[in-house]
Amino acid sequence: MQYLKYYSYTITVILGIFIFGSYHDKSVESRSNELAADGPERLPQVITSIPLKDKYDFAGEHVPIENFDVKERLERELLVNSYWHSSTVLNIKNASRFFPMFEQVLFEHDIPDDFKYISVIESNLRNETSPAGAKGFWQFMSSVGKFYGLEINSEVDERFHLEKATVAACKYIKDSKQRFGSWTAAAAAYNMGDTRFKKEQELQKTSSYYDMNLNAETARYLFRILAVKEIISEPATFGFKLDPSELYYPINDYYELEVKTSIPNIGTFAEEHGTTYRMVKLLNPWLRTSKLTNKSGKSYQIKLPKN
Repeated sequence: MQYLKYYSYTITVILGIFIFGSYHDKSVESRSNELAADGPERLPQVITSIPLKDKYDFAGEHVPIENFDVKERLERELLVNSYWHSSTVLNIKNASRFFPMFEQVLFEHDIPDDFKYISVIESNLRNETSPAGAKGFWQFMSSVGKFYGLEINSEVDERFHLEKATVAACKYIKDSKQRFGSWTAAAAAYNMGDTRFKKEQELQKTSSYYDMNLNAETARYLFRILAVKEIISEPATFGFKLDPSELYYPINDYYELEVKTSIPNIGTFAEEHGTTYRMVKLLNPWLRTSKLTNKSGKSYQIKLPKN
């Protein structure tokens, strides 16, 4: 009798597990089907690869995408920047503001127009400071900036002076072109530094950037430039459809005031000229503190908004 009771109990437990398990499996399967059905409505997007063109160039120099390694490195940067939506949208907006001036300065110094994209790669068109201490749109280290004529001290840092820093970048690029013989190498050396790039060329017995095995940042550098060039030149073909009214346009509504004396307090200076401390700093980011001592009586051109 006890045996029969134990046997009945065991059968009941087994049947219960089977029934519950069967129900649970059906519930999970049903829920999975619901999620699959709801997917397109919850996140309506189409993620695809990017067909590459047959030919690419940088500054008029051929990019050898017939080499599988070169092709895949370019594809990587096109994918990264095409699907890095917020950053790329802001770069497109800012390019509308800053590229006209870059293009003019590059033209005046006989530098190919493609070099304007370096400022996008270096700083996302912002006055950034890198962990290594490089500053501004063009990311100059202090020693290089001073070598190319920029004033850099505790109160004035012309790496943040967009026009002057762009001229300095042109001089640096032109020197590198003369040293290395190609615009492609000059761009790579801009990122890596001329001395290090030259050592790598000698070590690896090649002058071709595309054949060199470099640190990760420099190895990606030219391909990042090519990618942002493609996207910013034709944003709509990459899915970035901005109305012209949504772009940031050049800030031209200002005048320049020549200052040869000290400015003890920029806030007071701003008030005297009918503007604000914030606006003076916005138009003149090279002014790094709340004053301008100017003991030597140097002439500075300070931008002020038109009233």
